[in-house]
Amino acid sequence: MIQQDIFRGEKVRLVAVDVEKMADLFVHAGRDSEFSRLLDTSPARLHSRQATKKWMEEEFLEVKPKAFPFMIHTLEEDNPIGDIGLYVTEWTHRDAFVGIGIVNGYQGRGYGTDAMRLALHYAFTELNLARVTLNVFEYNPRAIRSYEKAGFKVEGRQRGFINREGKRYDLIYMGILCDEWMGIHTDNQG
Repeated sequence: MIQQDIFRGEKVRLVAVDVEKMADLFVHAGRDSEFSRLLDTSPARLHSRQATKKWMEEEFLEVKPKAFPFMIHTLEEDNPIGDIGLYVTEWTHRDAFVGIGIVNGYQGRGYGTDAMRLALHYAFTELNLARVTLNVFEYNPRAIRSYEKAGFKVEGRQRGFINREGKRYDLIYMGILCDEWMGIHTDNQG
């Protein structure tokens, strides 16, 4: 059976990137160093709205055949709460990387898991991918649980990858195969 709206989940919907809205969202979110530290390996830093908007224009306005970025909106209030994107690393092998960011205040409420389920459905049924991978910092157990709920499995780790406040943390690699996702999807349908 064909899913009616592949961009609408139980809690969120995926929408096209609106650079103005996304710049506002990420400038506000970027004021919180915790958000920056969960999203990126770079040192936490503040960016102006103009600099953020310029970066996003360069990143998202030009259509790239291997990039499938989306903003995440709540269904209830239609609030933008983050972004998720699939980035094909190898069309030949049908492999992609997925990245997600949910702003504080919306984390831990199931929005990220719902958005990830939508992205995986899109990856495996629309893009015909065979696997999707991601990485996550060891100090983000909430995200790890969310990824496991969506079906990802730990595939490895790079020990002592990142330094935060004088302590080294591992970078964890996770992945899901289309067959695994289909098994979960079929089990939930029936």
